[in-house]
Amino acid sequence: MSEMMKAIVVGRLGPPDVMEVREIPVPQPGEGEIRIEVEAVGINFADVLAVAGEYLTRTRVPYTPGMEFAGIVESLGEGVSNVQVGQRVACLGGSGALAKYAVAKAAAVIPVPGNFTGAQAAAFPVSYFTAYHGLKTLGRAQEGEWVLVQAAAGALGTASVQLAKAMGLNVIAMASTEEKLQLARDLGADVTLLQDDPDRVQKVRDAAGGKGVPLILEVVGGRRFQESLDMAAGQGRIIVIGNASREEAHLRPVELMKRNLTVTGLWLVSLMNDREATMSAAQALTTLVASGKVTPQVGPTYALNESVRAFQDLLDRKTTGKVVIEPGR
Repeated sequence: MSEMMKAIVVGRLGPPDVMEVREIPVPQPGEGEIRIEVEAVGINFADVLAVAGEYLTRTRVPYTPGMEFAGIVESLGEGVSNVQVGQRVACLGGSGALAKYAVAKAAAVIPVPGNFTGAQAAAFPVSYFTAYHGLKTLGRAQEGEWVLVQAAAGALGTASVQLAKAMGLNVIAMASTEEKLQLARDLGADVTLLQDDPDRVQKVRDAAGGKGVPLILEVVGGRRFQESLDMAAGQGRIIVIGNASREEAHLRPVELMKRNLTVTGLWLVSLMNDREATMSAAQALTTLVASGKVTPQVGPTYALNESVRAFQDLLDRKTTGKVVIEPGR
């Protein structure tokens, strides 16, 4: 009989409360895979969408959520040589992390600084690699430029603010409460605005010198996407990273033509398949972490049996920083 473990299982798609704690077999690593004892799982809005069946790829049930996690390598599958048993690693595994053990491809292991806690390591991969690619790889940010960061107190937002300042950019941060704006200021944001300020479009344009913002990290979508177009400077770049509103956005190409705007989509999963881009980002991020300019912002932490509440709190925008679930608690 296979050894069993506790895990979150989604048997049908829907709101967070479809998740259940069940006993399932401990996974066995195959060729090129490693098994990790999970210390911490970073929860992203993408996880919420996957459980609801609204993510970019189809969610097949039953499954165990959790695409970003950190832990200790417990065993190696055949042919694995780039990691060692006992090593702490962070992984982007697609799913399966909300459990005592998870299996991931050894190639999906991301190096993390040795001084990171398990929670910090779990808060690092998705947010910081996404922010780096949004600012540099796709956003082509230049020192001295202005960048608008939406949802600036969330996991991606805090990573984006830190990285933007480390790159020498001027940051306009938007968030839903004054408390969240204070966090953005503490991380170095130059200008902060409430996302529901009735004059937000003009205030953003004015803050960037009256001509609009050259670079926008767009995560809200829906009707707010039009506002991003209105806030952008001529020849501005809008990097579409998310759709937190869960509303449909509309785009008329003629609006791009009039001001020579560029709208670029960013999906980290496909970018991680570009090994050269991934290693370049990892090298740059490792340097920034070592310099002390970048520190993952760990938000509230939850036990495995509190996963439904963790997902709901994230969905209700009650959190700041990275929401973390620790299966061993």
